[in-house]
Amino acid sequence: MTSEDNALSLPKDYADWLAQLKSKITQARQRAAFAVNAELINLYRQIGGEIVSRQAEQGWGSKVIDRLANDLKDAFPDMRGFSTRNLKYMRFFAEQCPDGLIGQQPAAQLPWFHIVTLLTKLADTEEREWYALQAVQQGWSRTSLEVHIKNRLRQRQGAAVSNFAARLPSPHANLAQEALKDPYLFDFLGLGDDAQEREIENALIRHIIRFLLELGAGFAFVGRQFRLDVDGDEFFIDLLFYHTRLKCYVVVELKATAFKPEHIGQLNFYLAVVDAQIKAADDQPTIGLLLCKKQNRLVAQYALSGIDKPIGVAEYQLLRDLPETLAGNLPSIAEIEAEMAMDMGVIDDE
Repeated sequence: MTSEDNALSLPKDYADWLAQLKSKITQARQRAAFAVNAELINLYRQIGGEIVSRQAEQGWGSKVIDRLANDLKDAFPDMRGFSTRNLKYMRFFAEQCPDGLIGQQPAAQLPWFHIVTLLTKLADTEEREWYALQAVQQGWSRTSLEVHIKNRLRQRQGAAVSNFAARLPSPHANLAQEALKDPYLFDFLGLGDDAQEREIENALIRHIIRFLLELGAGFAFVGRQFRLDVDGDEFFIDLLFYHTRLKCYVVVELKATAFKPEHIGQLNFYLAVVDAQIKAADDQPTIGLLLCKKQNRLVAQYALSGIDKPIGVAEYQLLRDLPETLAGNLPSIAEIEAEMAMDMGVIDDE
């Protein structure tokens, strides 16, 4: 019997059944991975807690931690994570999160080095909780988490000037507001501060993946210089996106100058055309995002107040000039390790 005969003899619902089995197997593997991770995080917290207790009660020094690391690695050669450095992280974890929570979020929802990143790069409990929640919900890698912390995402998220509250129904207005930032960081383009609009647009397309990461989850690129035909007259949108979570088109216009109220009128026109010609019946209203080199927030608020379409206004930065507000308040990982070693009596050479 040929493979074709075998295929023809399969039950009619075989393909659907196979798809269901694949889904069940994938979900089971995910649950198993989550369970293993939760057990590992709980184990690390327990080990860290015992190190804290024994140090306080018995005056452990750094050499005991070194010996413990070697003995654990010898006993469990197939397991990673028992280095001297990692044991110190466990101790720090137990001190910072004795109940196993990062704010109100279970630490066990995150991989170990996500937790280390949150503890060593953020001192504020609310900051840690916010980034922990976002990392879980958005599925951030450790590198993404580090980048978002460095770029102060929490301070920028939802900070754009907009008229969404007045022009969009709730809760869609809140979701749309959270989808925008201010300022946007385009320092990855490698452009000088005097770059013109077309230069910026070209560079954003060349670095479209980095651009999408900066825009945030849900943005799907549709096109650049997107052509609109209005009764024979042509108009071109700088950048057009579709937001998969908001279920709407997003028109992005770039201005290499400071914000001017007349910029809003042009964008408002584009939104009206997209709503009339492109938006599907089940799509939400199209949103506009005007990116300017600089803006006066009060002027932008006044300019948006009389506009019918939902528009947000934000700055972009080609050169990084955000203040590193956390730098003076947080110790480096090396400083934390040195402080731990000093607490234990001897500076660790690792």
